[in-house]
Amino acid sequence: MKPTNILTIDDEPVICDACRLVLSERGYSVNTSMTGKDALRAIEKGLYDVVLLDMKLPDMDGMDILRTLRKENPDLYVIVMTGYSTVSNAVAAMRLGAFDYLAKPFTEDELSIAVERAIENKRLKEENLSLRTQLYERFDFNNIIGENPKILRIFDQIKRVAPTDSTVFIEGESGTGKELVARAIHAHSQRAARKFIALDCSTLSTGLLESELFGHVKGAFTGAIHNKAGIFEVANEGTLFLDEVANLSSEIQGKLLRVMETQEYKPVGASVEKKTDVRIVAATNRELKRLVEEGTFREDLFYRFNVFPNYLPPLRERKDDIPKLAYHFLKFFCKEMGKRIEGFSDDAMELLVKQEWPGNVRQLKNVIERLVIMADENILDMVNMMDFLRIKKAAHEMSVPETLAELYGFKKQILKDHYRQTEKAFLMKALKDCEGNISRAAKKVGMQRSNFHALMKNHHLSVKDIHVKRPALKRGASR
Repeated sequence: MKPTNILTIDDEPVICDACRLVLSERGYSVNTSMTGKDALRAIEKGLYDVVLLDMKLPDMDGMDILRTLRKENPDLYVIVMTGYSTVSNAVAAMRLGAFDYLAKPFTEDELSIAVERAIENKRLKEENLSLRTQLYERFDFNNIIGENPKILRIFDQIKRVAPTDSTVFIEGESGTGKELVARAIHAHSQRAARKFIALDCSTLSTGLLESELFGHVKGAFTGAIHNKAGIFEVANEGTLFLDEVANLSSEIQGKLLRVMETQEYKPVGASVEKKTDVRIVAATNRELKRLVEEGTFREDLFYRFNVFPNYLPPLRERKDDIPKLAYHFLKFFCKEMGKRIEGFSDDAMELLVKQEWPGNVRQLKNVIERLVIMADENILDMVNMMDFLRIKKAAHEMSVPETLAELYGFKKQILKDHYRQTEKAFLMKALKDCEGNISRAAKKVGMQRSNFHALMKNHHLSVKDIHVKRPALKRGASR
């Protein structure tokens, strides 16, 4: 740990010596200057944490030095010392940015306490800045992968609302990244140094959810053997992410509305209300407006949530983002598992893009994770994909044809989308299993070599397209 450096600026040698003696005994590194100009030069050359500044110096006024320090070294903690102690001097110095004020003569304890307070404040400020930097890096909008115009527009809107205290409402299917966006909002808000708490409203019964949100007092119900703080108390001055708010009961909806309107709530079983200051980010994978029309969700609470609405598009509406997402997850899981996989073959990526991804980004992430776990080669190809992706049957996706032309079109689409993909994966797997030897591959699957080779040509497939993992000792061996 680097030592704390302190500079004492005073024209009285006895003050300089006393400060050096007292503070050195407490482990601080202390230097002294007896004029304002010497002090400014010393500060320009050195790295000081705290400055003890006398208000009356022979060459400069202490206020002028303080102004200079605040302008050029805003992170420097200045403790003002003067024998001309007046309320007006103290107020003026504090307004200019002095951290503390010591009136001469002061005791050793007064000096030590003032310096310790300054150093502790500096430490907390640096820790807070470090934590906020980590939050920014982890939940920066640049780390929410996507270049589709729909998602970029959402990012721009959320960047605008994040620094405010406005309620944000996020609507989107499961797996679209609603909590990730909520955390990014918190990380870019004035509340970033406070707590972010996420609560899935669909996982708890009404009674448990009420206790979880508002807390309870001892004896409020069977099993309440002590007071419990609720989320609104724990998250005070922070951000509360309420996921799946469509599942809230009418009773909880009413109590939640009151908290949002008055910033007051009652713990279960309590007779006295408590105050709270929590920013709410609400989310749901259902259309809340429709639930209002159906009478299952309170209209007044809907409008409380809907101050700044956002819709996160499903992955199928931004398929152009799939390659970038896939490579992002591939890089992440390779680093986590210590594997080296260069990427995806063109066919494999095409297959990824063609999927509907009902589980959205979360499903894509899980698939890439499984692929990395099982992969032996440095390229993920169609064979890897076919083992892990569930290829949907076109018959379940399309309506029943009404004309012969539609029937033929339906058949052609099935062949194009599914049979040809499976046929190519079949050829590639056979070749991989036989280390690229066409004759052995044809024999293995029960085909004539000529027919197997003809199928390869039909799919523009060559042995060079087959990524075979070979032992290192055989690197120079011929096939």
